[in-house]
Amino acid sequence: MSNIVWHDQAVTKADRARLAKQKPCLVWFTGLSGSGKSTIANALEQELHRRGFHTYLLDGDNVRHGLNKDLGFTDEDRVENIRRIGEMAKLFVDAGVIVMSAFISPFAAERDMVRGLLDTEEFIEVYMNAPLDVCEERDPKGLYQKARRGEIQNFTGIDSAYEIPRKPDVTIDTGTLPVEACVGRLIDYMEANGYI
Repeated sequence: MSNIVWHDQAVTKADRARLAKQKPCLVWFTGLSGSGKSTIANALEQELHRRGFHTYLLDGDNVRHGLNKDLGFTDEDRVENIRRIGEMAKLFVDAGVIVMSAFISPFAAERDMVRGLLDTEEFIEVYMNAPLDVCEERDPKGLYQKARRGEIQNFTGIDSAYEIPRKPDVTIDTGTLPVEACVGRLIDYMEANGYI
């Protein structure tokens, strides 16, 4: 690493944000599988796009098809998965983009690590609060059934821990609220805090 030197760029994050007329940030959706992370992140991106904002959605499964396809689901691989996502999201935020990130991200330390990569107020932690039984009932990919049968190891909520956020910026009860209401809460938060 001794031969690597940081190269300062003439166009800054503030310049890019001014051009885009928005406050770049990372909206980090965390919660159990089936809690609605991808659904709400996608719906939020659609609404922001409709309003003319520059956005990008990083989805857990999609990223594991490419950048993180070499990682499994051990605790160590989950940590590396989130580290890489954090670094990638940081680049998008630096580009002036509002980023939605939908990852289980079960460990508080890794979510805090990603928050630490960004400037103050650029990280919005959204806890998708849906009880395990609701997530299992939804089970859109059939993963809980496979985990219960022992076909999947290290599955969050079954045989791998999920650490509930201590002080999330936004908590959404996705067990009872419809998609539109969830998106409305997030838009309200972003407007009230000057992101849009």
